Amino acid sequence: MLRPIILRPIILRKVNILSNLVADLPNGLLLIAIAVTLFAGFVKGAVGFAMPMIMVSAFSSFLPPETALAGLILPTLISNLTQAFRQGFAPAWQTVITYRRMLIATVVFIVISAQFVRIIPQDLFLLLLGLPITAFAALQLAGVGLALRLEHRARAEWLLGAIGGLYGGLSGVWGPPLLVYLLSIKADKLETVRVQGVVFLIGAAVLLMAHLHSGVMSATTMRFSAILVVPAMIGQSLGVAVQDRLDQLKFRRWTQILLVLTGLNLMRRAVGL
Repeated sequence: MLRPIILRPIILRKVNILSNLVADLPNGLLLIAIAVTLFAGFVKGAVGFAMPMIMVSAFSSFLPPETALAGLILPTLISNLTQAFRQGFAPAWQTVITYRRMLIATVVFIVISAQFVRIIPQDLFLLLLGLPITAFAALQLAGVGLALRLEHRARAEWLLGAIGGLYGGLSGVWGPPLLVYLLSIKADKLETVRVQGVVFLIGAAVLLMAHLHSGVMSATTMRFSAILVVPAMIGQSLGVAVQDRLDQLKFRRWTQILLVLTGLNLMRRAVGL
């Protein structure tokens, strides 16, 4: 019974130290951000995606858009590094070669759209983020097939990569177009997870560089993002560890429900309700 009483001051002191590193973020909000990141990491470890969608959707409820975006950049970068190279270097490199068109389009449009983060009004930002997240998750939840008829695969890679890059530079989320493409070409589970890791890794590296230039990644937001790497990796490790034991269809369904709710919350805030 004494242990929680003894540990509480120690935990609070550590939180105070972290909060001092992130000067504008109170203790309570930092703890919430850490909890959200831990959960987002777990979901990513279990299903291979959704970390940035969960993080930015939740963060936008209590953080400014720029801080919310900055917070997810380093956790996304590091978690995708482990996901991309889980089967080794050779498969990851082959993925780069195979999906080069989508990667090029994603990278180029991340760099372009990242420059407009500070220009777009917050309400419009929340709406642009919430609408596609909600639509994507709701369609999957309803059992609507998102696979496209790809008569011209190269053209589809360029187009979907550009769409993902446009949203990625603004919000840090570029997963839905990639997932739609992978469903359309009927990629198997192992390839799907690896491709997501590689594309998200390269995109996250470019996003970091773009927002170092845009000013979103300042000294303060960089420290905030770095702090969140630890819970992200812990969560991802837990998710990977239980992945084979979970009913993937059921878990993915609950993830989709969560994404619908978070997307609706973003749109609610966008219209001022």
